[in-house]
Amino acid sequence: MPTSNPVRYIILPARGMQTQANHEGRDFLVSLSQSVGSLATPEFSIDGPKQKSEKTVKVLDSIHENGAKLVELTPEEMLRLRTAEPSIRIVAEVEYHLAYVPYPTVAKVSRAAKVGLSAAAGGVGAAAAATAGPVTIQVTGNGAPVRGVNVIAFTNFSAREGAQGLTNASGTVSLSLPGPSNPVERLFALPKNGFWPFMKKNATLSTTTTIALAPIDFSAEDCVRHFYGRPELEAGDGVKVGVIDSGIAEHPDLRLDGGMNAVTGESEGDFGDNGMEGHGTHVGGIIAARGSAPTGMRGVAPGVTLRSYRVFGQGQKGASNFAIIKAIDKAVEDGCDLINMSLGGGGEDPATDDAISAARAAGVVVLAANGNDNRSPVSFPAKFDLCLAVSAMGRKGTFPANTATQDRVASPFGTDPDNFIASFSNIGDDTDLTGPGVGVVSTVPTGYTIMDGTSMACPAAVGALARQLAKHPEILSMARDQARSNAIIGLFGSVVSPLGFGPVFEGNGLIKN
Repeated sequence: MPTSNPVRYIILPARGMQTQANHEGRDFLVSLSQSVGSLATPEFSIDGPKQKSEKTVKVLDSIHENGAKLVELTPEEMLRLRTAEPSIRIVAEVEYHLAYVPYPTVAKVSRAAKVGLSAAAGGVGAAAAATAGPVTIQVTGNGAPVRGVNVIAFTNFSAREGAQGLTNASGTVSLSLPGPSNPVERLFALPKNGFWPFMKKNATLSTTTTIALAPIDFSAEDCVRHFYGRPELEAGDGVKVGVIDSGIAEHPDLRLDGGMNAVTGESEGDFGDNGMEGHGTHVGGIIAARGSAPTGMRGVAPGVTLRSYRVFGQGQKGASNFAIIKAIDKAVEDGCDLINMSLGGGGEDPATDDAISAARAAGVVVLAANGNDNRSPVSFPAKFDLCLAVSAMGRKGTFPANTATQDRVASPFGTDPDNFIASFSNIGDDTDLTGPGVGVVSTVPTGYTIMDGTSMACPAAVGALARQLAKHPEILSMARDQARSNAIIGLFGSVVSPLGFGPVFEGNGLIKN
Protein backbone atom coordinates (compact mmCIF):
# COMPACT_ATOMS: atom_id res chain seq x y z
CA MET A 1 0.00 0.00 0.00
CA PRO A 2 1.55 3.35 -1.00
CA THR A 3 2.44 5.80 1.76
CA SER A 4 0.88 9.26 1.66
CA ASN A 5 2.95 12.42 1.56
CA PRO A 6 3.60 14.14 4.92
CA VAL A 7 1.24 16.95 5.93
CA ARG A 8 1.27 19.36 8.86
CA TYR A 9 -0.89 18.91 11.97
CA ILE A 10 -1.22 20.59 15.33
CA ILE A 11 -0.92 18.43 18.45
CA LEU A 12 -2.85 19.74 21.47
CA PRO A 13 -3.47 18.46 24.99
CA ALA A 14 -6.79 16.73 25.58
CA ARG A 15 -8.15 20.03 26.88
CA GLY A 16 -6.94 23.57 26.37
CA MET A 17 -3.59 24.85 25.16
CA GLN A 18 -1.31 23.40 27.87
CA THR A 19 -1.31 20.32 30.07
CA GLN A 20 -1.10 20.59 33.84
CA ALA A 21 1.87 19.23 35.75
CA ASN A 22 0.11 15.99 36.65
CA HIS A 23 -1.90 15.65 33.42
CA GLU A 24 -1.52 12.43 31.47
CA GLY A 25 0.16 13.14 28.14
CA ARG A 26 2.53 15.70 29.67
CA ASP A 27 5.54 13.48 29.19
CA PHE A 28 4.76 13.07 25.51
CA LEU A 29 4.37 16.82 24.89
CA VAL A 30 7.52 17.61 26.87
CA SER A 31 9.41 15.00 24.86
CA LEU A 32 8.26 16.67 21.65
CA SER A 33 9.50 20.02 22.98
CA GLN A 34 12.88 18.49 23.74
CA SER A 35 12.89 17.07 20.24
CA VAL A 36 12.22 20.39 18.50
CA GLY A 37 14.87 22.06 20.61
CA SER A 38 17.61 19.64 19.59
CA LEU A 39 19.34 20.10 16.25
CA ALA A 40 20.80 16.62 16.55
CA THR A 41 17.42 14.98 17.19
CA PRO A 42 14.70 16.90 15.34
CA GLU A 43 12.27 13.97 15.40
CA PHE A 44 10.45 11.93 18.03
CA SER A 45 9.53 8.28 17.67
CA ILE A 46 5.88 7.30 17.83
CA ASP A 47 6.75 3.83 19.10
CA GLY A 48 9.31 4.50 21.82
CA PRO A 49 13.11 4.84 21.74
CA LYS A 50 14.03 6.01 18.26
CA GLN A 51 15.50 3.46 15.92
CA LYS A 52 16.48 3.96 12.32
CA SER A 53 13.60 1.90 10.93
CA GLU A 54 10.85 3.48 13.05
CA LYS A 55 8.39 6.14 11.93
CA THR A 56 8.93 9.47 13.63
CA VAL A 57 7.11 12.70 14.41
CA LYS A 58 8.90 15.63 12.81
CA VAL A 59 8.36 18.58 15.16
CA LEU A 60 8.44 21.96 13.40
CA ASP A 61 7.44 24.35 16.17
CA SER A 62 6.23 24.45 19.77
CA ILE A 63 4.23 26.73 22.08
CA HIS A 64 5.58 26.08 25.59
CA GLU A 65 7.17 22.85 26.67
CA ASN A 66 3.83 21.30 27.64
CA GLY A 67 1.77 23.09 24.99
CA ALA A 68 0.69 22.90 21.35
CA LYS A 69 3.09 21.54 18.71
CA LEU A 70 3.24 21.87 14.95
CA VAL A 71 4.31 18.54 13.45
CA GLU A 72 4.72 16.86 10.10
CA LEU A 73 3.25 13.37 9.61
CA THR A 74 1.72 11.25 6.91
CA PRO A 75 -2.01 10.64 7.46
CA GLU A 76 -1.15 7.00 8.28
CA GLU A 77 1.34 8.10 10.95
CA MET A 78 -1.22 10.55 12.31
CA LEU A 79 -3.71 7.74 12.83
CA ARG A 80 -1.09 5.59 14.56
CA LEU A 81 -0.14 8.47 16.84
CA ARG A 82 -3.77 9.22 17.70
CA THR A 83 -4.17 5.58 18.78
CA ALA A 84 -0.85 5.44 20.62
CA GLU A 85 -1.43 8.69 22.54
CA PRO A 86 -5.16 8.94 23.35
CA SER A 87 -4.52 11.82 25.78
CA ILE A 88 -3.72 14.25 22.96
CA ARG A 89 -5.71 15.83 20.14
CA ILE A 90 -4.46 16.11 16.57
CA VAL A 91 -6.09 18.80 14.42
CA ALA A 92 -5.44 19.94 10.88
CA GLU A 93 -3.31 22.95 10.08
CA VAL A 94 -5.55 25.37 8.18
CA GLU A 95 -4.99 28.74 6.52
CA TYR A 96 -6.69 32.09 7.09
CA HIS A 97 -6.67 35.20 4.93
CA LEU A 98 -6.79 38.96 5.41
CA ALA A 99 -10.31 40.41 5.63
CA TYR A 100 -10.00 43.39 3.32
CA VAL A 101 -11.70 43.82 -0.07
CA PRO A 102 -9.29 43.85 -3.01
CA TYR A 103 -10.31 45.58 -6.21
CA PRO A 104 -11.22 43.37 -9.19
CA THR A 105 -8.58 42.46 -11.74
CA VAL A 106 -8.75 41.15 -15.30
CA ALA A 107 -9.21 37.39 -15.42
CA LYS A 108 -9.68 37.17 -19.19
CA VAL A 109 -8.00 39.38 -21.76
CA SER A 110 -10.66 40.88 -24.06
CA ARG A 111 -10.74 39.82 -27.68
CA ALA A 112 -9.78 43.35 -28.73
CA ALA A 113 -6.74 43.26 -26.49
CA LYS A 114 -5.70 39.94 -28.00
CA VAL A 115 -6.06 41.39 -31.48
CA GLY A 116 -3.95 44.36 -30.48
CA LEU A 117 -1.23 42.17 -29.03
CA SER A 118 -1.24 39.94 -32.12
CA ALA A 119 -1.07 43.00 -34.39
CA ALA A 120 1.88 44.35 -32.45
CA ALA A 121 3.63 41.04 -33.11
CA GLY A 122 2.79 41.20 -36.82
CA GLY A 123 0.12 38.54 -36.64
CA VAL A 124 -2.84 40.47 -38.11
CA GLY A 125 -3.41 43.28 -40.55
CA ALA A 126 -3.37 47.00 -39.89
CA ALA A 127 -7.19 47.26 -40.07
CA ALA A 128 -7.62 44.81 -37.21
CA ALA A 129 -4.98 46.63 -35.23
CA ALA A 130 -6.82 49.91 -35.67
CA THR A 131 -10.05 48.31 -34.44
CA ALA A 132 -8.28 47.22 -31.29
CA GLY A 133 -6.86 50.56 -30.21
CA PRO A 134 -4.54 51.18 -28.46
CA VAL A 135 -6.02 53.67 -25.98
CA THR A 136 -3.61 55.73 -23.91
CA ILE A 137 -4.60 56.53 -20.34
CA GLN A 138 -2.90 59.44 -18.61
CA VAL A 139 -3.17 59.44 -14.80
CA THR A 140 -2.46 62.61 -12.85
CA GLY A 141 -2.65 63.66 -9.22
CA ASN A 142 -2.29 67.20 -7.97
CA GLY A 143 -1.55 68.13 -11.60
CA ALA A 144 1.47 65.81 -11.91
CA PRO A 145 1.81 62.36 -13.51
CA VAL A 146 1.43 59.41 -11.14
CA ARG A 147 3.59 56.34 -11.66
CA GLY A 148 2.68 52.74 -10.79
CA VAL A 149 -1.12 53.17 -10.97
CA ASN A 150 -2.94 49.98 -11.93
CA VAL A 151 -5.36 50.99 -14.70
CA ILE A 152 -8.06 48.42 -15.44
CA ALA A 153 -10.68 48.68 -18.21
CA PHE A 154 -13.42 46.03 -18.19
CA THR A 155 -15.23 45.42 -21.47
CA ASN A 156 -17.31 42.76 -19.66
CA PHE A 157 -17.24 43.41 -15.92
CA SER A 158 -19.17 40.31 -14.80
CA ALA A 159 -16.81 38.06 -16.78
CA ARG A 160 -13.78 40.10 -15.59
CA GLU A 161 -12.81 40.54 -19.24
CA GLY A 162 -10.77 43.52 -20.37
CA ALA A 163 -7.24 44.93 -20.27
CA GLN A 164 -4.99 46.37 -17.60
CA GLY A 165 -1.53 47.79 -17.03
CA LEU A 166 0.64 50.01 -14.82
CA THR A 167 1.39 53.64 -15.58
CA ASN A 168 4.99 54.55 -16.40
CA ALA A 169 7.10 57.44 -15.14
CA SER A 170 5.06 59.77 -17.38
CA GLY A 171 1.84 58.56 -15.77
CA THR A 172 0.66 56.83 -18.96
CA VAL A 173 -0.33 53.32 -19.96
CA SER A 174 -1.54 51.97 -23.30
CA LEU A 175 -4.39 49.46 -23.34
CA SER A 176 -5.65 47.52 -26.35
CA LEU A 177 -9.43 47.95 -26.30
CA PRO A 178 -12.35 48.15 -28.72
CA GLY A 179 -12.26 51.33 -30.85
CA PRO A 180 -11.79 54.48 -28.76
CA SER A 181 -15.44 55.54 -29.12
CA ASN A 182 -16.75 52.31 -27.56
CA PRO A 183 -17.53 52.57 -23.83
CA VAL A 184 -16.03 50.19 -21.26
CA GLU A 185 -18.28 48.91 -18.47
CA ARG A 186 -15.85 49.86 -15.69
CA LEU A 187 -12.69 51.93 -15.68
CA PHE A 188 -10.46 51.77 -12.59
CA ALA A 189 -7.26 53.61 -11.68
CA LEU A 190 -5.81 52.19 -8.48
CA PRO A 191 -2.83 54.07 -6.99
CA LYS A 192 -0.55 52.49 -4.40
CA ASN A 193 -0.75 55.41 -2.00
CA GLY A 194 -1.51 59.10 -1.64
CA PHE A 195 -4.72 59.19 -3.68
CA TRP A 196 -8.23 57.79 -3.69
CA PRO A 197 -8.90 54.87 -6.08
CA PHE A 198 -10.79 56.02 -9.19
CA MET A 199 -13.75 54.24 -10.81
CA LYS A 200 -16.16 55.23 -13.55
CA LYS A 201 -18.98 53.16 -15.02
CA ASN A 202 -19.71 53.09 -18.76
CA ALA A 203 -16.70 55.23 -19.55
CA THR A 204 -16.23 56.30 -23.17
CA LEU A 205 -12.52 56.53 -23.92
CA SER A 206 -10.84 58.76 -26.46
CA THR A 207 -7.49 57.96 -28.05
CA THR A 208 -5.92 59.65 -25.04
CA THR A 209 -7.99 59.76 -21.84
CA THR A 210 -6.91 61.61 -18.70
CA ILE A 211 -7.86 60.50 -15.19
CA ALA A 212 -7.31 62.98 -12.36
CA LEU A 213 -7.00 61.21 -9.02
CA ALA A 214 -8.42 62.80 -5.85
CA PRO A 215 -5.58 63.26 -3.33
CA ILE A 216 -5.95 62.15 0.28
CA ASP A 217 -6.99 65.18 2.33
CA PHE A 218 -6.02 64.64 5.96
CA SER A 219 -8.29 67.45 7.11
CA ALA A 220 -11.38 65.81 5.54
CA GLU A 221 -13.52 63.19 7.31
CA ASP A 222 -13.39 59.62 6.09
CA CYS A 223 -15.89 57.26 7.74
CA VAL A 224 -13.63 56.49 10.73
CA ARG A 225 -12.98 60.15 11.49
CA HIS A 226 -16.70 60.95 11.02
CA PHE A 227 -17.66 58.62 13.85
CA TYR A 228 -14.59 58.87 16.08
CA GLY A 229 -13.06 62.24 15.27
CA ARG A 230 -9.42 63.10 15.95
CA PRO A 231 -8.87 62.47 19.65
CA GLU A 232 -6.13 63.75 21.91
CA LEU A 233 -2.89 61.78 21.76
CA GLU A 234 -3.58 60.42 25.27
CA ALA A 235 -6.84 58.71 24.24
CA GLY A 236 -6.51 55.01 25.08
CA ASP A 237 -3.55 55.52 27.42
CA GLY A 238 -2.97 52.53 29.70
CA VAL A 239 -4.50 49.97 27.31
CA LYS A 240 -2.29 47.50 25.45
CA VAL A 241 -3.50 46.28 22.04
CA GLY A 242 -2.09 43.35 20.06
CA VAL A 243 -2.54 43.31 16.27
CA ILE A 244 -2.35 39.79 14.81
CA ASP A 245 -1.83 40.42 11.13
CA SER A 246 0.74 40.79 8.32
CA GLY A 247 3.07 42.89 10.49
CA ILE A 248 3.28 46.60 11.25
CA ALA A 249 5.97 48.63 9.52
CA GLU A 250 7.82 51.58 10.95
CA HIS A 251 5.93 54.76 10.09
CA PRO A 252 6.18 58.39 11.23
CA ASP A 253 2.62 58.25 12.59
CA LEU A 254 3.08 55.01 14.55
CA ARG A 255 4.71 54.30 17.91
CA LEU A 256 5.24 50.55 18.12
CA ASP A 257 5.98 48.85 21.44
CA GLY A 258 7.35 45.65 19.93
CA GLY A 259 5.89 42.27 19.08
CA MET A 260 6.75 38.89 17.62
CA ASN A 261 6.83 37.07 14.31
CA ALA A 262 4.89 33.84 14.92
CA VAL A 263 5.58 32.32 11.48
CA THR A 264 7.37 28.99 11.79
CA GLY A 265 10.87 29.15 10.32
CA GLU A 266 11.13 32.96 10.31
CA SER A 267 12.90 35.24 12.78
CA GLU A 268 10.73 36.03 15.81
CA GLY A 269 12.12 39.55 15.85
CA ASP A 270 10.87 40.34 12.34
CA PHE A 271 7.36 41.54 13.18
CA GLY A 272 7.30 44.34 10.58
CA ASP A 273 5.41 44.35 7.28
CA ASN A 274 5.60 41.09 5.32
CA GLY A 275 6.08 42.82 1.96
CA MET A 276 2.57 42.37 0.57
CA GLU A 277 -0.26 44.90 0.85
CA GLY A 278 0.70 46.83 3.99
CA HIS A 279 -2.48 45.49 5.59
CA GLY A 280 -1.18 45.19 9.15
CA THR A 281 0.27 48.71 9.05
CA HIS A 282 -3.12 50.02 7.85
CA VAL A 283 -4.87 48.20 10.70
CA GLY A 284 -2.36 49.51 13.24
CA GLY A 285 -2.86 53.06 12.00
CA ILE A 286 -6.64 52.87 12.33
CA ILE A 287 -6.16 51.97 15.99
CA ALA A 288 -3.24 54.13 17.03
CA ALA A 289 -1.85 56.53 14.39
CA ARG A 290 -0.56 59.71 16.00
CA GLY A 291 -0.34 62.05 12.99
CA SER A 292 -2.09 65.38 12.49
CA ALA A 293 -3.50 67.20 9.49
CA PRO A 294 -2.40 68.46 7.05
CA THR A 295 0.40 65.89 6.77
CA GLY A 296 -0.69 62.88 8.83
CA MET A 297 -3.57 60.80 10.14
CA ARG A 298 -4.90 60.30 13.67
CA GLY A 299 -6.14 56.89 14.83
CA VAL A 300 -9.11 56.14 17.08
CA ALA A 301 -6.98 55.55 20.23
CA PRO A 302 -3.50 56.99 19.65
CA GLY A 303 -2.53 56.62 23.31
CA VAL A 304 -2.65 52.80 23.38
CA THR A 305 0.44 50.65 23.64
CA LEU A 306 0.53 49.00 20.20
CA ARG A 307 2.14 45.62 19.56
CA SER A 308 2.57 43.70 16.29
CA TYR A 309 2.25 39.92 15.98
CA ARG A 310 3.00 38.81 12.44
CA VAL A 311 1.32 35.57 11.32
CA PHE A 312 1.62 35.95 7.53
CA GLY A 313 4.92 34.75 6.14
CA GLN A 314 7.16 36.97 4.07
CA GLY A 315 5.39 37.56 0.75
CA GLN A 316 2.50 35.24 1.73
CA LYS A 317 -1.26 35.85 1.62
CA GLY A 318 -2.19 32.99 3.96
CA ALA A 319 -1.61 32.48 7.68
CA SER A 320 -1.40 29.14 9.49
CA ASN A 321 -3.73 28.59 12.44
CA PHE A 322 -0.63 27.47 14.35
CA ALA A 323 0.97 30.88 13.84
CA ILE A 324 -2.29 32.49 14.96
CA ILE A 325 -2.58 30.49 18.19
CA LYS A 326 1.09 31.12 18.88
CA ALA A 327 0.51 34.86 18.41
CA ILE A 328 -2.56 34.88 20.66
CA ASP A 329 -0.62 33.05 23.36
CA LYS A 330 2.26 35.54 23.12
CA ALA A 331 -0.07 38.57 23.14
CA VAL A 332 -1.64 37.27 26.35
CA GLU A 333 1.79 36.63 27.86
CA ASP A 334 2.84 40.19 26.90
CA GLY A 335 -0.07 41.69 28.83
CA CYS A 336 -2.32 42.80 25.97
CA ASP A 337 -5.84 43.80 27.00
CA LEU A 338 -7.43 43.62 23.54
CA ILE A 339 -6.44 41.62 20.46
CA ASN A 340 -7.36 42.59 16.89
CA MET A 341 -7.67 39.87 14.24
CA SER A 342 -8.60 41.28 10.82
CA LEU A 343 -8.46 37.83 9.23
CA GLY A 344 -10.70 34.84 8.70
CA GLY A 345 -12.07 32.18 6.41
CA GLY A 346 -12.67 28.47 6.50
CA GLY A 347 -14.54 26.31 8.97
CA GLU A 348 -14.35 26.18 12.73
CA ASP A 349 -10.88 25.37 14.04
CA PRO A 350 -10.48 23.78 17.51
CA ALA A 351 -6.94 25.12 17.93
CA THR A 352 -7.99 28.76 17.45
CA ASP A 353 -11.07 28.14 19.63
CA ASP A 354 -8.80 27.02 22.44
CA ALA A 355 -6.42 29.95 22.06
CA ILE A 356 -9.25 32.50 22.18
CA SER A 357 -10.79 30.68 25.15
CA ALA A 358 -7.43 30.74 26.95
CA ALA A 359 -7.16 34.48 26.26
CA ARG A 360 -10.59 35.12 27.75
CA ALA A 361 -9.65 33.04 30.79
CA ALA A 362 -6.60 35.28 31.18
CA GLY A 363 -8.63 38.52 31.09
CA VAL A 364 -8.05 39.37 27.40
CA VAL A 365 -10.78 40.06 24.81
CA VAL A 366 -10.35 39.18 21.12
CA LEU A 367 -12.18 41.01 18.31
CA ALA A 368 -12.23 39.64 14.76
CA ALA A 369 -13.53 40.69 11.35
CA ASN A 370 -16.82 39.22 10.10
CA GLY A 371 -15.41 38.60 6.61
CA ASN A 372 -16.11 40.11 3.21
CA ASP A 373 -18.13 37.52 1.30
CA ASN A 374 -21.04 39.75 0.28
CA ARG A 375 -23.52 39.13 3.09
CA SER A 376 -22.50 35.51 3.64
CA PRO A 377 -22.59 34.09 7.20
CA VAL A 378 -19.96 35.35 9.64
CA SER A 379 -16.63 33.65 9.01
CA PHE A 380 -14.40 31.95 11.54
CA PRO A 381 -12.82 32.93 13.95
CA ALA A 382 -15.22 35.87 14.34
CA LYS A 383 -18.18 33.53 14.70
CA PHE A 384 -16.66 31.75 17.72
CA ASP A 385 -18.78 32.56 20.78
CA LEU A 386 -15.90 33.97 22.85
CA CYS A 387 -14.76 36.34 20.08
CA LEU A 388 -16.45 39.68 19.34
CA ALA A 389 -17.46 39.69 15.65
CA VAL A 390 -17.38 43.00 13.75
CA SER A 391 -19.33 43.84 10.58
CA ALA A 392 -18.50 46.81 8.35
CA MET A 393 -20.58 49.94 7.79
CA GLY A 394 -19.99 53.12 5.85
CA ARG A 395 -21.34 56.62 5.44
CA LYS A 396 -22.27 58.50 2.29
CA GLY A 397 -20.35 61.68 1.78
CA THR A 398 -17.14 60.47 3.41
CA PHE A 399 -15.44 59.64 0.10
CA PRO A 400 -15.06 61.66 -3.12
CA ALA A 401 -17.22 61.15 -6.22
CA ASN A 402 -15.88 58.78 -8.90
CA THR A 403 -14.01 56.62 -6.40
CA ALA A 404 -14.05 52.84 -6.37
CA THR A 405 -15.58 53.13 -2.89
CA GLN A 406 -18.98 53.99 -4.39
CA ASP A 407 -19.61 50.31 -5.19
CA ARG A 408 -19.62 49.52 -1.45
CA VAL A 409 -22.89 51.38 -0.79
CA ALA A 410 -25.92 49.10 -0.22
CA SER A 411 -29.02 48.76 1.91
CA PRO A 412 -29.99 48.46 4.66
CA PHE A 413 -29.61 52.09 5.61
CA GLY A 414 -29.68 53.17 9.23
CA THR A 415 -31.87 55.50 11.23
CA ASP A 416 -29.65 58.13 9.61
CA PRO A 417 -30.13 57.32 5.89
CA ASP A 418 -26.54 58.31 5.09
CA ASN A 419 -25.30 55.28 7.07
CA PHE A 420 -25.23 51.87 5.40
CA ILE A 421 -23.96 48.33 5.92
CA ALA A 422 -21.20 47.67 3.38
CA SER A 423 -22.20 45.56 0.40
CA PHE A 424 -19.29 43.20 1.04
CA SER A 425 -19.79 42.68 4.80
CA ASN A 426 -20.69 39.26 6.15
CA ILE A 427 -23.69 39.28 8.46
CA GLY A 428 -25.64 36.97 10.78
CA ASP A 429 -26.66 36.23 14.33
CA ASP A 430 -23.00 35.82 15.31
CA THR A 431 -22.38 39.54 14.71
CA ASP A 432 -21.63 41.43 17.94
CA LEU A 433 -21.06 44.96 16.68
CA THR A 434 -20.30 47.06 13.62
CA GLY A 435 -17.55 49.54 12.77
CA PRO A 436 -16.69 52.01 9.99
CA GLY A 437 -14.92 50.08 7.25
CA VAL A 438 -15.65 51.75 3.89
CA GLY A 439 -13.14 54.16 2.38
CA VAL A 440 -10.76 54.21 5.34
CA VAL A 441 -7.60 56.31 5.16
CA SER A 442 -4.68 54.91 7.14
CA THR A 443 -0.96 54.22 7.23
CA VAL A 444 0.95 51.83 4.95
CA PRO A 445 4.72 51.31 4.69
CA THR A 446 4.98 53.77 1.77
CA GLY A 447 2.72 56.47 3.21
CA TYR A 448 -1.08 56.43 3.35
CA THR A 449 -3.77 54.66 1.37
CA ILE A 450 -7.46 53.78 1.34
CA MET A 451 -8.77 50.29 2.09
CA ASP A 452 -12.22 48.78 2.55
CA GLY A 453 -13.24 45.75 4.58
CA THR A 454 -14.32 44.28 7.85
CA SER A 455 -10.51 44.32 8.28
CA MET A 456 -10.83 48.09 8.71
CA ALA A 457 -14.04 48.01 10.76
CA CYS A 458 -12.48 45.67 13.35
CA PRO A 459 -9.57 47.94 14.37
CA ALA A 460 -11.92 50.94 14.44
CA ALA A 461 -14.01 48.98 16.97
CA VAL A 462 -10.90 47.89 18.88
CA GLY A 463 -9.70 51.50 19.09
CA ALA A 464 -13.11 52.67 20.27
CA LEU A 465 -13.28 49.97 22.95
CA ALA A 466 -9.70 50.77 24.04
CA ARG A 467 -10.65 54.42 24.39
CA GLN A 468 -13.58 53.49 26.62
CA LEU A 469 -11.54 50.95 28.60
CA ALA A 470 -8.88 53.56 29.35
CA LYS A 471 -11.51 55.46 31.33
CA HIS A 472 -11.89 52.49 33.71
CA PRO A 473 -8.62 51.87 35.58
CA GLU A 474 -10.55 49.70 38.03
CA ILE A 475 -11.05 47.15 35.22
CA LEU A 476 -7.49 47.42 33.92
CA SER A 477 -6.11 46.79 37.42
CA MET A 478 -8.13 43.60 37.96
CA ALA A 479 -6.41 40.23 38.22
CA ARG A 480 -5.91 38.74 34.79
CA ASP A 481 -8.64 36.12 34.86
CA GLN A 482 -12.11 35.42 33.52
CA ALA A 483 -13.67 38.05 35.78
CA ARG A 484 -11.53 40.72 34.12
CA SER A 485 -12.55 39.80 30.56
CA ASN A 486 -16.17 39.56 31.73
CA ALA A 487 -15.83 43.12 33.04
CA ILE A 488 -14.49 44.29 29.66
CA ILE A 489 -17.43 42.62 27.90
CA GLY A 490 -19.77 44.28 30.40
CA LEU A 491 -18.20 47.64 29.57
CA PHE A 492 -18.64 46.92 25.87
CA GLY A 493 -22.34 46.31 26.43
CA SER A 494 -22.72 49.67 28.14
CA VAL A 495 -20.99 51.77 25.46
CA VAL A 496 -22.50 50.29 22.29
CA SER A 497 -25.76 51.43 20.71
CA PRO A 498 -27.73 50.41 17.59
CA LEU A 499 -27.83 52.52 14.43
CA GLY A 500 -31.05 51.06 13.05
CA PHE A 501 -29.67 48.33 10.77
CA GLY A 502 -30.99 45.41 12.82
CA PRO A 503 -29.07 42.82 14.88
CA VAL A 504 -28.18 40.54 11.96
CA PHE A 505 -26.29 43.41 10.32
CA GLU A 506 -24.87 45.33 13.30
CA GLY A 507 -25.21 43.11 16.38
CA ASN A 508 -25.45 45.50 19.32
CA GLY A 509 -24.46 48.45 17.14
CA LEU A 510 -21.54 50.91 17.12
CA ILE A 511 -19.29 51.70 20.09
CA LYS A 512 -19.86 55.29 21.16
CA ASN A 513 -17.33 58.04 20.59
